[in-house]
Amino acid sequence: MARRVAAVSLACLLAAGHTPPLRLEAAHAAGCAVHAARGPWPRSPKPEDVAKVMAELTRKLSGGTPPARITVPTWVHIITAGARRVSDQDVAAQIKALNSAYGGGYGGVDTGVRFKLEGVTVDENALWFTDPIGNERPMKAKLHRGDAATLNLYIAQLSEQMLGFASYPFWYAESPGLDGVVIDWRSLPGGSIAEYNRGFTGVHEVGHWLGLFHPFENGCAAPGDGIDDTPMEAGPTEGCPPAKDTCTNPGTDPTRNFMDYAYDRCMSEFTRAQAERMHEMWAVYRHATSA
Repeated sequence: MARRVAAVSLACLLAAGHTPPLRLEAAHAAGCAVHAARGPWPRSPKPEDVAKVMAELTRKLSGGTPPARITVPTWVHIITAGARRVSDQDVAAQIKALNSAYGGGYGGVDTGVRFKLEGVTVDENALWFTDPIGNERPMKAKLHRGDAATLNLYIAQLSEQMLGFASYPFWYAESPGLDGVVIDWRSLPGGSIAEYNRGFTGVHEVGHWLGLFHPFENGCAAPGDGIDDTPMEAGPTEGCPPAKDTCTNPGTDPTRNFMDYAYDRCMSEFTRAQAERMHEMWAVYRHATSA
């Protein structure tokens, strides 16, 4: 049985038995597994952030129109410790998984978001490879490319209970140098982490980078994750349940949604309102240009 200490959008899993790995969204979460009871951590989204961001989007979008299509220039940064564990083919497979997921290729809607690989860097640094959280600042200071509209995807090795972490678009103005997504190399398509090796950790974390919260944000209390067509759920999905309904609000839990915590083989979709939210976030925080 696992112990989850949740700051709604940030949960730290302390393993006991067969707890699934966790997707961690705080940008500064070093020591999370050790000091989970002290959460939430700095830069971790707070329950009230959903309503605040929704209000800011409404205000800043007044009179404006988000782009219909978004092409995201993407830089992939491979961190190594000795032998290179991620090949160019692995990178191509991850980009393909992103484009398939955001294009509706596994189910759900075509979000109108696509990813264009601009380049790949390879850096040998054992400290960064084994502790990308503790070394986040120097790693990103050296490797980060582009501006708010550029996705920097860092691939290293996280702990056994952590799959990845991401920055949110509304954090960019405060800390542009920390923008980006970090994922475990073993979560790429064909990787060695059982049940989390179809590249959907990258899909999930990039969803946060594009501005999506978890569907279990705020539990069963309004405004949930701020998305109209992702029914509220009391907590994250574990494993691959056929269905569950944890809130009295209309609709069953969105267990197949890429922003939940199900096994990769059970994730398949983004919703129409999630797609619209990505475009709104892009227009306000990442300054998109039409593809």
